[in-house]
Amino acid sequence: MSTKIFAHRGASKYAPENTMAAFRLAELMQADGIETDVQLTKDQVPVIIHDETINRTTNKRGLVRNLTYEELRQTDAGAWFSRDYAGEKIISLDVFLQWIKKTPMLLNLELKTNKFPYPGIEKIVLQCLTYHGMKDRTTISSFNTDTILRFSALDNEIDTGFLTSRRPRQLFSLMEEIGAKALHPKYRLLNKKLIQDCLQHQVPIRVYTVNQPVYILRALEANCDVIISDVPDRALELQKGYITS
Repeated sequence: MSTKIFAHRGASKYAPENTMAAFRLAELMQADGIETDVQLTKDQVPVIIHDETINRTTNKRGLVRNLTYEELRQTDAGAWFSRDYAGEKIISLDVFLQWIKKTPMLLNLELKTNKFPYPGIEKIVLQCLTYHGMKDRTTISSFNTDTILRFSALDNEIDTGFLTSRRPRQLFSLMEEIGAKALHPKYRLLNKKLIQDCLQHQVPIRVYTVNQPVYILRALEANCDVIISDVPDRALELQKGYITS
């Protein structure tokens, strides 16, 4: 199996995260896939943004869930990163799917329900994926076990990943209980024991967020299913050298 390289929030080291500029750059870098984040607006529109607020990545302030999609569209989501990206916008999941389905890339959608539950988000996202014919190319991930459980109940065929920054007790029993098909651990959790346990349970490992060469190489040596990185170009270059060495 060849490890796939996913661009974390797009090529987010080089362009403002979760914007079309970052996604298009990831495509140019020939990333295998994109990892991105979904939250719900006040008017129930799924939008691509990591934080629960717009404070850090736009020129306005407020909670995503308290603003309409049209209000979010009035913000600048690029100037905070660089003046070169002034005018970049927060986009809806629908707009994003219209674009990515025309590319060869895979998709990892993280549902950001670990702070606010966003009732109904699982059904809304599934409807969007189904409409755009993207279910077979998409993994749904979340830190929220209830979200994975609800998504699995809606569609037990879609790929799901349990995100974690620590190793819970009875990890694989928990994953089976919630219907998670893959483990998405923080890169520092990657060790021989975890790798062996995942192999034994036939659970794919998709590790995040791997930017430093030493950790990228460690993930390649572990034959991880996916490396999620802010610097997909760096990961791809190291992968090329690792394969040919």
